[in-house]
Amino acid sequence: MEYDITGDNLQIVTLHLSSGEMVYAEAGAMNHMSANMQMEAKARGGLLKGIMRKFAGESFFMTEFTPQGGPGYVAFAGNVPGKIRAIPLKGNDFIAQKDAFLCAESGVNLEVTLTRKLGSGLFGGEGFILERLSGEGTVFIHACGDFVEMDLQSGEAVMVDTGSVVGFDESVDYDITTAGGIKSMLFGGEGIFLVKLTGPGKIILQSLSIANLAAALAPHMPFQRGETSGTSGINLGTLLGE
Repeated sequence: MEYDITGDNLQIVTLHLSSGEMVYAEAGAMNHMSANMQMEAKARGGLLKGIMRKFAGESFFMTEFTPQGGPGYVAFAGNVPGKIRAIPLKGNDFIAQKDAFLCAESGVNLEVTLTRKLGSGLFGGEGFILERLSGEGTVFIHACGDFVEMDLQSGEAVMVDTGSVVGFDESVDYDITTAGGIKSMLFGGEGIFLVKLTGPGKIILQSLSIANLAAALAPHMPFQRGETSGTSGINLGTLLGE
């Protein structure tokens, strides 16, 4: 398999497959494909793993793509402005935020994992549920904003705003710490908690989370159901025939 990632903040990845190769993706992620590409929806791993994927923000059914009668291509895109990154796996595990999975080669396993510490799940911004990516092959993840990638040395630590962690190698320790003293926590504008990532291993951070994007856009939305716009005075419920 070969691939190309194109675009800037609205990226798309195109996978070029030889005859017999197969990739699978989150349902609804496909943007376009060659005419000889066959699609088939499957509950990979069975009922239990399908249910667990739903808890991680993914679909119960995954869609498999296989070219017929020769090579073909299929392209996938995320559902928010952001970046796509290829993560090569060779027996190592990569932990990603829920809903980060986009598509992968057939040898990659997508499973649900839980944060190892209670405080990390409560206050880490990623919740208790994360995605574990393992096996052999290349997996593609997607998240909002631009990416910052760092390779931490053993014992090297970085403090991160909660909700800004896209993913990290399994060797990286993920924990929660307070954001300085009482004054800093109350008036510093960074919240009460920060995520502490300690190496060794690779980490990927995002410049903007979906939650922060939604919060920034909310005051500028022209309509809300049952309310009138400040400029037009038109009731959305009326427009919808309600």
